[in-house]
Amino acid sequence: MSHDTDKLIRQLSLVAFLMAERRPITARDVKTNVEGYSEMSDEAFARRYYSDRSELIALGVPLHSQRDEFTGEELYTLRSEQYFLPELELENDELAALQTAFHLLDGRFAYAEPLRLALQNLALGRGDELASAHEAAVQVRDPEYTEEMSSRLTKLEGAISKGRTIRFAYEPIEGKQRERTVNPYALFSENGSWYVVGWDHDRDAIRTYRVSRVRGDIRFATRRERDFRTPEDFDPAEFRGFAPWQRGEIVGEARVELADDLAWIVERAFSQRSEVEGTTFVTPYAELSRLASWILGQEGRARPLEPPELVSLVDEGVEAVAAAHEGEPPTPARERRARAGAATIERSAGPVAPERFGLLQALLAFLLERCGDDVSADIPAEELADRFHIPAEQLEEHLQLLNLVNFGGGCYALFASLEDGNVHVEKELFGDTFRRPPRLTPLEARAIRLALEFVGPMIAAEANSPLDRVRKKLEETFGQFELDDGSEPGAATEEERLIRTLAGAIEKRRLVEFQYLKPGETTASTRTVEPYFFRRELPHWYVDVWDRDREAVKTFRLDRMKDARLLRKTFEPRRGIVPRSFEDAQTARVLYSPRVARWRIERGAARPLTDGGALEELAVGSVDWLVGEILSYGGEAVVLEPRDLRETIATRARKLAGRLAKTPAGSRRPKPS
Repeated sequence: MSHDTDKLIRQLSLVAFLMAERRPITARDVKTNVEGYSEMSDEAFARRYYSDRSELIALGVPLHSQRDEFTGEELYTLRSEQYFLPELELENDELAALQTAFHLLDGRFAYAEPLRLALQNLALGRGDELASAHEAAVQVRDPEYTEEMSSRLTKLEGAISKGRTIRFAYEPIEGKQRERTVNPYALFSENGSWYVVGWDHDRDAIRTYRVSRVRGDIRFATRRERDFRTPEDFDPAEFRGFAPWQRGEIVGEARVELADDLAWIVERAFSQRSEVEGTTFVTPYAELSRLASWILGQEGRARPLEPPELVSLVDEGVEAVAAAHEGEPPTPARERRARAGAATIERSAGPVAPERFGLLQALLAFLLERCGDDVSADIPAEELADRFHIPAEQLEEHLQLLNLVNFGGGCYALFASLEDGNVHVEKELFGDTFRRPPRLTPLEARAIRLALEFVGPMIAAEANSPLDRVRKKLEETFGQFELDDGSEPGAATEEERLIRTLAGAIEKRRLVEFQYLKPGETTASTRTVEPYFFRRELPHWYVDVWDRDREAVKTFRLDRMKDARLLRKTFEPRRGIVPRSFEDAQTARVLYSPRVARWRIERGAARPLTDGGALEELAVGSVDWLVGEILSYGGEAVVLEPRDLRETIATRARKLAGRLAKTPAGSRRPKPS
């Protein structure tokens, strides 16, 4: 067996032995009775036992120790009632709402596996099927999600919980790939991307790294059980809420004049670390080019005032976009082919311990629960593979491992065998000890909390209340797991309020009226709509509606919407309206220069070229959106086809350049219009 498998057998058997004894036990008792320890030397036992105890505590198993006042020996206890899932008292509609959230995120969420295990434990004993309280009208898509990303995040979670220093290769957006040695303190998601923040040993300072820019495997830097402890004064909230141009060392302050109806959008999005004074946006910056990119993307609704370097960057960017889209499009280089035999995506060597430990706990409880009061049960192998997301070829290995979990003295929990597509389970003498659902690991509890942050507000009105109750119960029950990562999931943001209003309108079939600032326009318009479907294309939320003023199906982005109110008037759902998706949108073929190609390649859709550039088929749901998107690259992104989109971008870029040229660079410009 592998080292990890041996460790899992020891840890599960140690838990079983401690719960079976129901008395304080000594280390000598453990070495004599628990599977995997008896043949070790005293020195090896001391090292392994200390390691296993530390890992179990990190996994949420409440091991306690105290010194015997007479013998001086350390005594260890684990009360069974503290090992099992405490009463969460979830109602069926609350659990159904959680399961709906899981279905929305399955295969699209970096914490999908621990979320699956958490829901399995919460649902144990409630029957095989729990229908969703509401069929949520929402799609969720994370452009950065891959199985590799999920594996890396789980490895980072483990390193943070254990206080382990890690090493990894990191490729910044500008500069060469370098090896980093980091004490990871926190992991968080922001604007659709994952970041890890920690102490960088080489720079002797705290730094933030985007996980999608990690290359290769994440490795532990030492063999120690713990390398560091997170400083008591470390606050993850200090590293969140940065605009793209604010990540790094702040070097100056910029002033940008805003169109009247852009000011409220900017204040909503950036007020945490910037200010809006009337229609003037005052923002610190670390990277001026990223701020220029944002200004360019506003297509004239934002004009740079100072510093002069910012004004020049914007002027030059508009000219470059116009020039790149006039005349014939450039010919892209050949696509770069992967080297023969080279893996296109690096995978971790195998399941990491926190996930696998939780999986085995949940699987053991499920098998025993299916036995019920009988001594045996037969379960279709396909059901287990489906329920626990275990590849069919690995199911037998998991069952064999559980067969070795024992309570000491030759007493085992169960015997399970795979025969002719069925799993036959025989419950042993102490089997009922593990029949109840195990306590959620910190990783599983965090997965539920993150799932609520991702889709909680998007569940339709009748399911939204149960999710709010679930979040409150989770925080009350698992507060000891230190789940806080600096976010405020309980705080009702303006976006959440909009979602609640629209969700209520979908449920009750009522019209909604709101103010909306369309890309490319400077004045918000009033819209009256029949809302039908939600969609999340990270980091933004969208709603698909029938626009009564335009008499057409439209999609609105929620961060451009304000003052939504539910009208008394109802509507009859129209036939033939289905959720919109970018797969149905027009396609533009876009060439990215070597300078910005990495940004697109790391999101998984662009194809690298031999000259260092990238080529991408970009889904275009709105021409106005595309103009702003291409402008934001300041000439580093060129639409090759279709021709009509090239001509539109060239025309609008020239028009914008003309407006900007009316005012000398560096002077105070007239208010955008």
